[in-house]
Amino acid sequence: MRSLASIVLGFESLVLALATPVMISVADVRPSIALSVCLGLAVLSIIAAGLLRNQVGYVLGSVVQVGAVGLGFVVPVMFVLGLAFAAFWVAAIVLGRRIEEAKRAHAG
Repeated sequence: MRSLASIVLGFESLVLALATPVMISVADVRPSIALSVCLGLAVLSIIAAGLLRNQVGYVLGSVVQVGAVGLGFVVPVMFVLGLAFAAFWVAAIVLGRRIEEAKRAHAG
């Protein structure tokens, strides 16, 4: 479960970092706000990926998903990307749990 979730968060951090210039140039958001919000979420997703050994990582990862969808109020395409990554996040958790259960069943 952890590896799938970390992959989702890693790719999402790239998308969030690349959303910064879009917010500045397309949505006319002040650079200081765009940098702090987008890069803040990108850094938070990397931190969450590092903390996935604990429940805290999954909570932070979920916060990143909410933030990514919330960026859609500023840049509408982020609704689509945010919801896509939120779906990947949920799928990674669900499939990861199924894989872990299958491994336990096979081992025992």
